[in-house]
Amino acid sequence: MLISLIVPCYNEEESLPFLYNALCDVRSAETSYDFEFIFIDDGSKDRTKEVIKGLAEKDKDVRYVVFSRNFGKESAMYAGLQKSKGDYVAILDADMQDPPSLIPSMIRSLENDEADIVAARRVNREGEPKIRSFFARMFYRLINRMIEVEIADGARDFRLMRRCVVDAILELSERQRFSKGIFAWVGFRTKWIAHQNVERVAGETKWSFWKLFKYAIDGIVSFTVAPLRLATYCGFASAFAGFTYMLYYFIRAIILRIYNDVPGYPSLLCFILFIGGLILMALGVLGEYIGRTFLEVKRRPVYIKAEEDSRK
Repeated sequence: MLISLIVPCYNEEESLPFLYNALCDVRSAETSYDFEFIFIDDGSKDRTKEVIKGLAEKDKDVRYVVFSRNFGKESAMYAGLQKSKGDYVAILDADMQDPPSLIPSMIRSLENDEADIVAARRVNREGEPKIRSFFARMFYRLINRMIEVEIADGARDFRLMRRCVVDAILELSERQRFSKGIFAWVGFRTKWIAHQNVERVAGETKWSFWKLFKYAIDGIVSFTVAPLRLATYCGFASAFAGFTYMLYYFIRAIILRIYNDVPGYPSLLCFILFIGGLILMALGVLGEYIGRTFLEVKRRPVYIKAEEDSRK
């Protein structure tokens, strides 16, 4: 039985030797399985490609794909899933924050038919900036209120899956990918393994606060129309408030004969600006969805590979 281990890489030349040694330890411990290590170079600007190709030259189990530019981690994971041939397939980061030492226990869970997916979840965020941790927790609370499926707080992309799960994920060929949501959307039995937060073994994180914010927006827009509904509710509420406001002054002027000596230009101006702001907000939300529809209908490839190993 073959196990595929997929490793997306972006500027990870310092981390790769540590990870490779850890993966070799897993391979040595699980002698009843064959392994393939699939490294996806996501357009790195350092020597990541050279390190990967060096590993492939000395180890027949190492396979790789090199992107023509940086397409992002989501595209790298998708490419790895496409290239994988294993009966079991795992995804893990190159920085060792996804401990390879958990893989044997994941294998045992699938062997015992406890689940179809064994996924890792962080139980704390020690070592992570507090502001980032706060917004991460808020994101999970928000998105779980909006979407049909549930994404566990602290969920990682690190997971071991049966082949049937991988095939189901590959059927979702959308370009704007949010894998945490896709993993939950396809269903199947999932077992969670909790672990402590692990610091990077080398290098620096590639995820800035702004990149994480954009990733969160992509996740919300990709899996729910709740923002559209919110815009609709706000528009209805504003229209109702405007009608009520008009009715109030109609009764005040026509029935009660109460007139204002000074026209209410300031209040009228504030009201127009408020309504205009809501309209612009609704148009912005619509623009997000129209933009994503525009990208999808062009049917661009999720990634473009510049080279890969020739092993079959």
